Parts: sequence; C-alpha cells; structure tokens
Amino acid sequence: MSQPYTSTLQDEIALPGFTGAVHRPGQDGYDELRRSLNPTVDARPALVAEAYGVADVRAALLTARAHGVPFAVQSTGHGTHAACDGGVLVRTSPMASVLVDPVRRVARVGPGARWSAVLAAAAPFGLAPLSGSAPSVGVTGYTLGGGLGWLARKHGFAADSVVRAEVLLADGRHVTASSSSHPELFWALRGGGGGFGVVTSLEFRLYPVSRVYAGFAYFPIEAAAGLVHAYRSWIDDAPDEISTAVVLKRMPAGGPLPGRHVAMLKVMHAGEAAEARRLLAPLWRAAGPALLDETRAMAYADAAMGGTPNRHMDMFDTVPGEVADILVRAAETAQTVEIRHWGGAMGRPGPDAGPVSHRSTKLSVIVDTPVPGLAEELRPYANGGTFLNFLSDPRRTADAYGAADYRRLRDVKRAYDPDGFFRVGHVVPA
Repeated sequence: MSQPYTSTLQDEIALPGFTGAVHRPGQDGYDELRRSLNPTVDARPALVAEAYGVADVRAALLTARAHGVPFAVQSTGHGTHAACDGGVLVRTSPMASVLVDPVRRVARVGPGARWSAVLAAAAPFGLAPLSGSAPSVGVTGYTLGGGLGWLARKHGFAADSVVRAEVLLADGRHVTASSSSHPELFWALRGGGGGFGVVTSLEFRLYPVSRVYAGFAYFPIEAAAGLVHAYRSWIDDAPDEISTAVVLKRMPAGGPLPGRHVAMLKVMHAGEAAEARRLLAPLWRAAGPALLDETRAMAYADAAMGGTPNRHMDMFDTVPGEVADILVRAAETAQTVEIRHWGGAMGRPGPDAGPVSHRSTKLSVIVDTPVPGLAEELRPYANGGTFLNFLSDPRRTADAYGAADYRRLRDVKRAYDPDGFFRVGHVVPA
C-alpha cells in the first residue's frame, strides 16, 4: 500500500474558480472520498475535489497542470486501479444527471451517474440500458472500458451503443465527440478507457426491454463436472437472447445456502419464461435437481446479477474438455470460479465500432482466489487477451486490445494528449 502523503504541497494547491467541496488530508470526508473499491489501491491525493459541473472539472484539471501533479477522476471507485498520490482527485459523483428521450430511445447522463438512476428513468418507457451486473456501478467508467452487461449477447457492448460524448481535453478545451465531430476521439472512447479526456456527458442508445427471465439456480458441487461439460456444448446453440454463466462457489454465511459449496447457474433471458425454461432444460438435466431455484420473470431493473472479484482472468475462443476439467479442479481451492458465455452481438461489431477487442471470445473465466499453477495450466488454451473492465493491473492495459487497435489508440493519444497528462490508471501511452 502507498504511504500517507506528507508533502506540504497539499497546502499550496488552491483551486481558483472551483465551486464544490475540497477535502484535504486530515479533513472530514477525505478518507471516504479517496477510497477505491479495489482494496489494493490506497490513494493519498493532495486533495479530493467534488465537482458540480464542467467548470469545476476544468478548474481542477488546469490546477493540476499548473502544479505538475497527477490528475485523476473517480465516480464510484469501481474502476480505480492506480493511486493518485500527491495529485488532484476529482469526484464527479455530484454530476449525476440522467435524462431519457423515449422517442429517440437515448439517455444522456452526467459523469457521476450510476446505472440504478438510468434504470429507474428508462423503465417507465419500457426501455433499458446495456447496464452492468450491479446497479451501483458508475455508467461512464463502465462504458469507456467496453461495458459487458447481461444484454450484451443480444445488443452488444455498452460502448457500441454510445452516440455522443462531451469531453474535457488535457489542454482544457471542451469538445463534442461523435461520428461527425472528432471521430477519432469518439472511436477511442468507445472501449479505450478514460486516458483521452474527462467525459463530462455521455449519450447512448436504450433498448425495448422491460421484463426478463433471470436469477440463480443452485446445484450440489458434485454436479459441477457434469454441468460444466454440458455447458461447453450447450452454448454453441444458445440464442442471443439468453446470457448465462456457471459459477462454482462457496456460499457466504449470509444469503441462501450459507456455507454450502455449490455449482450455480446465472441466467438472464430477454424473452418469455417458458422459452427460457425450454432452453435451459439440458443444463438442468446435466446438473440434476436444484438445491434452490431463484430464476423467475421480473422487471429488467430488478435483475441485479452480481459480479466476481477478479484475481485471475482468462478468455477462450474455443473450450476443450481439458479446460472444463482444470476449472472444476480449481474450484476445490478457489472461493469462486465464474465461467461466462460471450458471443452473440458482441462478436458482430458494426463498421464504426470502437476498440473493444477479443470479440471472438467464447468464454471468460474469472477466479477470485489465487490458485497455484492455474495460470500455467490454462495458458495453452486461452487467447491471451483480457477485458479492460475486468483488468485490475494497469501494466497489462495493452493486452485488452488487438495490435492494430492499440496502434490506433496510441495515435489518438498523441493527437489529444501529447504530453501524457492523463497518466493514472489504464492509460495508453502516446
């Protein structure tokens, strides 16, 4: 962990023109607002500034430039993977506006908006965003990193649905990025992360989804091998409307089946319940009777699917039986092993799609506990890629992209941030 920031620079940095609250070390709110949800990040910025508008963000940015200190932006803390020690950390949580245009089927949100607010605003019109696994996730960081949600097999990555972004550049200019304005910047933002500017407003498409069949079904861990092997072939014929994951998990003390080691099936089907049950029947037969079945028809806004903390991730274009066997063995040590189906619309990008890469991925595997030898066992079968939203190590940012996209991203970085002002976190170098 980083050490407490002790320089007197924190007392020297003033924010002329800044209207929001400013928190310095030792003051109320500082420790809470600097915190990331990544437990390995213990940031010690010189100050944390709560921005209430674009002018506040610009004032903080220009101040950091003037003092030559790091600059970072954080909304909910979900995507914070590097410390902004000694720098200016801007919290955009107060900039949480959400506007829905039901005729155009688009939402326009501020950089502090969370998916819960978008879901609530869109639901009365029978519309849904391509949101993340949990309503508490911030919209902007999730989308800039690609955005893999439970409607992605049907409608693609969240980044693919962005139609416009307002962006504060490293030199303080405020521009609109779209297919017709700053098109190279627009391309980079849709999956390239936040290293090209501060997005102060994001506009994206919504989809006519109001109800889904979703939830979790739990089976004895003894059924894991049969379920995982059946899943390998079952996904080949799964329609785009259904998204699933198999999770081998030791259940926590709170919640259903406390302390039980289970094979869990996560399901979301954008269609009728009867059709979902028909599609899932082969997996039920492979796993045997469920210990507990919580799948049901529900409003999309209520279908929080949850995620798995990432200590190890691999992606696979093909899934031989050896991989299934390795993962079942890994579950004997790990707290959680999640095997998630990709494909569908994610693998069919439009001609103007952004740099979300490794679209040929068939399955991803996330393990939340270090398992000795697991990486070495899986390496011969994995495609070597990763996904920015799931990547906690900024040293591996390049692995989230194909070679051609990464070269293009570096060109965009040179054009819009030539001196590398944005350098904290997942950043493509100039």
